[in-house]
Amino acid sequence: MIEPPSANQHLCNLKIMKTLYLLRHAKSSWDDPGLADFDRALSGRGKRACRALAEAIVSFGVAPELILCSSARRTQETFERIAPAFAKKYTLSVERQLYLASARKLLERLRRVPDGTHSALLIGHNPGLQRLAQMVAGGGDRSALDRLDAKFPTAALAEFNFSGAEWGILGAGIAELVRLWSPRDAEKGDAG
Repeated sequence: MIEPPSANQHLCNLKIMKTLYLLRHAKSSWDDPGLADFDRALSGRGKRACRALAEAIVSFGVAPELILCSSARRTQETFERIAPAFAKKYTLSVERQLYLASARKLLERLRRVPDGTHSALLIGHNPGLQRLAQMVAGGGDRSALDRLDAKFPTAALAEFNFSGAEWGILGAGIAELVRLWSPRDAEKGDAG
């Protein structure tokens, strides 16, 4: 007689999925050349892009449990403008070390996300953000991967999934790119 699988065996067979969202801040203003880079605010174009981004967040059902945001003015303004679009509660952590961080530093921070967190959003800057996205992408939507290699535009949102119970496993080629959305997609009427 064959024994049915135990509850523990069923749990071991279930794949635990994590979702990582990477968001580049919206377009910032260069109107005041004397202003420090850290203190640059969003431009009018950046503010308009945030409206389209908020609509995309609702459309895609983006619901991070944890949001990690660079402490630069433009990243915080981007967050503030899109925050009402998130359907569920989240924890926000504004962190100075995310400002202009390298891909390696961003990855180190993401590996410290609590394992009970199923989805996290990182709001940051290029070139580190694009390099991180290229590093973790091990497959996924071919068109989105090609676009990601070419450019990670301002106000663009990349969504990745990876299997695992721990954020500590996040690394090169571990995640699947689900989508790469940018404000130009909204202009073209493309849901991404």
